[in-house]
Amino acid sequence: MRKQYDFSKAKKNPYSKQLKSRTTIRLDIDVVAYFQKLADQTGIPYQTLINLYLKDCMETKRAPSFKWKKTGS
Repeated sequence: MRKQYDFSKAKKNPYSKQLKSRTTIRLDIDVVAYFQKLADQTGIPYQTLINLYLKDCMETKRAPSFKWKKTGS
């Protein structure tokens, strides 16, 4: 191992925009089971399938439709 390296000719990582962020989210058991079954059918890891679905929702600006019930008051 060298004591010093020359980075003057280094190039920026072309894949840096494709980096992912590790996060923890809570998903219902049946949601995870659905994507795991889909993963078995497609050969694509279920985490990747969930990411692809969420990315598609983002790109098409699809928003969930739901109504919250008021509690208390």
